Amino acid sequence: MNTSEPSDRERGGTERLNWIERRREKIRAEVERNRRGEYTVPTWVLVVALVAIVVGWLALIFLVG
Repeated sequence: MNTSEPSDRERGGTERLNWIERRREKIRAEVERNRRGEYTVPTWVLVVALVAIVVGWLALIFLVG
């Protein structure tokens, strides 16, 4: 059992650590972009807002009229 190769558990831990570091770097980069004013609203959020406005107007028209 004493081999020079790392066990699967050790390799998995290293891969997981690398994944966590890459994820943290992505988050840091996104925060920096947002602070510089490069923030963009996701398309799905804009669609939801537009649908809510249209539904609100239609409800107002049909309930009042």
